Amino acid sequence: MTLILAALLALQDAPKPNVVIIFADDLGWGDLSCQGHPSIRTPHLDRMAAEGQRWTNFYSAAPVCTPSRAALLTGRLPLRNGMTSDKRRVLFGNSKSGLLPEEITLAEALKAQGYATACVGKWHLGHLKPHLPTSQGFDSYFGIPYSNDMERVPTAPPYKEANRDPRIEYFNVPLMRNEAIVERPADQRTITKRYTEEAVRFIRDQKKGPFFLYLPHTMPHIPLFRSPAFEGKSARGLYGDVVEELDWSVGEVLRTLRDEGVEKNTLVFFSSDNGPWIVFDDHGGSAGALRDGKGGTFEGGMRVPGIFWWPGRIAPGVVDQIGATMDVFTTAVRLAGGEVPKDREIDGLDLSPALLGTGPSPRQSMAFYRDTKLYAVRKGPWKAHFFTKAAYGDPKETAHETPLLYHLGVDPGEKWDQAAKHPEVVTELRRLYEATLASVKPGENQLEK
Repeated sequence: MTLILAALLALQDAPKPNVVIIFADDLGWGDLSCQGHPSIRTPHLDRMAAEGQRWTNFYSAAPVCTPSRAALLTGRLPLRNGMTSDKRRVLFGNSKSGLLPEEITLAEALKAQGYATACVGKWHLGHLKPHLPTSQGFDSYFGIPYSNDMERVPTAPPYKEANRDPRIEYFNVPLMRNEAIVERPADQRTITKRYTEEAVRFIRDQKKGPFFLYLPHTMPHIPLFRSPAFEGKSARGLYGDVVEELDWSVGEVLRTLRDEGVEKNTLVFFSSDNGPWIVFDDHGGSAGALRDGKGGTFEGGMRVPGIFWWPGRIAPGVVDQIGATMDVFTTAVRLAGGEVPKDREIDGLDLSPALLGTGPSPRQSMAFYRDTKLYAVRKGPWKAHFFTKAAYGDPKETAHETPLLYHLGVDPGEKWDQAAKHPEVVTELRRLYEATLASVKPGENQLEK
């Protein structure tokens, strides 16, 4: 009997795995100590990575919040599911639109397999009733429905100043339970703690399973807040305090799974929606050796931490193959015994061969969109930029008749253009770029112009 067949038979005999997704907001690729950060301590995530798999070439599908979350939950590029725009990059507190009801979310797909579902945290896919989590397959919702820097009150200082010295009263963001506002402004000083308590409660209530918990944290998106227990704890300052509280939160979730005896039947995935917001200096994170940050298509904008944990099932180790947040949709659905939708294009791939040790990652390439425009493509270690633009600050876009070409294994910081030395690679990636343009068609655009 082959190893692959044995693994498939074991999956068929096993109960449906619980699925937990923990999604940080604007956390950089280099912000964890297991990723090399010298002054932020993340012992719980470090242990999670040591016991599970840490993927070093893992990507978000977009460099900003709304489209990246839509891709994670639908397994589809944001251009297909409509959660992107040429003008307005994310949804705001006055937005009238959101993720279309016709999209099939991971919550809906798992609910069809008998899962209890909960969303705890930042949603950012529409704050009106047709677009809220409770209309998108989640049995319950508790959280802030969009970014925590929105709804800045007129009496607050200018934007950057308000975020450099934040006060909860500067940002009139609502805290919701299901479809009702229960606190406004949300007390963001305790938001990570309260999300964690809600997540732990859900796990305990649903321990007989199967369950799906989606825990998209509000932090470390600016403005930065942390609970009193974490004030002044990190050598990295306020930003480090915030990340170390997130690490504590991950530890509480994993501890609860162990305490309830369900850890061996639970797949936990940790990542970030995009790269760090580096224009905020010490209030933003780090992309490590990668170039640029949130908002752009250089590696620092879209390569994110990717940690998978499933004791006794996942082969521990560091994985340098390519994966993407979109792939979690397809992977989770298939592990649950379901089928991905066949009436639409699904961009997510099934990572279970790499996770379970039966084969390599099926993802060999990655497309890098900035809003609705394809800027770059990657295949294997090579990445070609056909357009470049700074993540934030410089509004100028540069088109490259001969694309910039980088070997990411040698040059993850994208410093040394290799196009002149490798014209055959440029030709191959140009074909991939053109094929992607031809195959990915825009869905109905839901972000207001």
